Amino acid sequence: PAGFTDTYVKLRFGDVVRAYTLRSVDREGGRLTVDFVVHGDHGVAGPWAAAAQPGDRISCLHPGGEWAPRPSADAHLLVGDEAAFPAIGSALEVLLAARPDAAALVFAEVEQPGDEYPFATGPGVDIRWVYRDGGPYGAHLVAEVLAHGWPGGDVEAFVHGNAEMVRPVRRYLLRDIGMPRQNLSISGYWRAGHTDEAWRAVKKEFNALMEQESGR
Repeated sequence: PAGFTDTYVKLRFGDVVRAYTLRSVDREGGRLTVDFVVHGDHGVAGPWAAAAQPGDRISCLHPGGEWAPRPSADAHLLVGDEAAFPAIGSALEVLLAARPDAAALVFAEVEQPGDEYPFATGPGVDIRWVYRDGGPYGAHLVAEVLAHGWPGGDVEAFVHGNAEMVRPVRRYLLRDIGMPRQNLSISGYWRAGHTDEAWRAVKKEFNALMEQESGR
């Protein structure tokens, strides 16, 4: 789909299907760019990507997407871990192309210094790297977001990544800050301790619980 910065596709690795956000789309050249995080031989996509050679084939299924930054907003909050970086990167590029002085605050979590992602930046972009340093996914990231003073005005937020990070940030933005629901794009892309299949099996129930906590 055109116009979204969180566009994703489902890739088939043998009998296994996984969804990945597209980093970029070259429609004229017929090329899709997908970022993979490689954790040694763990997982499905990482080992495939590490061993892939030019000419190797992979099936691409069911593209989708539903969000893009609104350049007219006074400020943007973009929060995520490595799973959200392609969407955050695309959002920053689209936002800065439309409005070079756009205000955007990015909280990005990686394991350690040296793992940072090459985000586009501008005079109004503040990128804050949060390091796990062997700690649990999302814990430091949540603390940094909740401790940050909140600006007034029309603020738009994109919060994606580990479900255990998304949950308290959603509650904070909607219940404590009072952000309008339509200004927030939020999703647990994955959940620590769950395979992709196990997470999809309980995600609907998890989302319902989040809605109860925030009242909307």
